[in-house]
Amino acid sequence: MAADYPNIDIAPFIDHSLLLPIATPEQISQWCDEAYRYNFAAVCVNPCYVKQVAELLYKKNPQVCTVIGFPNGANTSAVKLYEAKEAVDNGATELDVVINLGWLKAGKTEEVHREIATICEEAGQPVKVILETSLLTDTEKQIAAELAMDAGAAFLKTSTGWNGGATVADVKLLKEIAKDRVGIKASGGIRTHNDALELIMAGATRLGTSRGVDLLRQRHNPEKETTN
Repeated sequence: MAADYPNIDIAPFIDHSLLLPIATPEQISQWCDEAYRYNFAAVCVNPCYVKQVAELLYKKNPQVCTVIGFPNGANTSAVKLYEAKEAVDNGATELDVVINLGWLKAGKTEEVHREIATICEEAGQPVKVILETSLLTDTEKQIAAELAMDAGAAFLKTSTGWNGGATVADVKLLKEIAKDRVGIKASGGIRTHNDALELIMAGATRLGTSRGVDLLRQRHNPEKETTN
């Protein structure tokens, strides 16, 4: 029950995300309005909308976040770096970068590290490294997390949301590995206000969700959680 948790305002944790391929400019504007109104941490959009978000949120609190190598992480390193640098040029202030999962599973740790480190260094903005935890063993999660932190990541992010979402167990594991050196972003499958609270209590410092406004409304109408 949500009542078992402290009275946490979840709004400042939320990256208000709109990453659907059918997202329209009008919806992007709505997301920016909502993020500013509700004091969300960031608006997270596909790269083609970064410039629009940066203009709409100019001199406002929410960060301008975009995704790199999304959702599979299998672009070449040069393409990911170009995408990251272009996004920053267009106004992105945070980058959520998908690791190359195939490299990780093949033991190509040097390549994984080099790719992330280059983006962190050359893009010059905070990087959240998307580990896609639902596709990894606990050992692989630890390896990926350590590589990301050593490469300069500002956050470890659980998921893209395309292959399963965040779990309390994974957030706890990443929190234990990170030892407060970096932030933890839980993303995907956060459907209720109680889900959000559980992930925050487990150690999440950001929440990636497209349902931020609905989650806030549930706080005042808990019965809505049973219908979502």
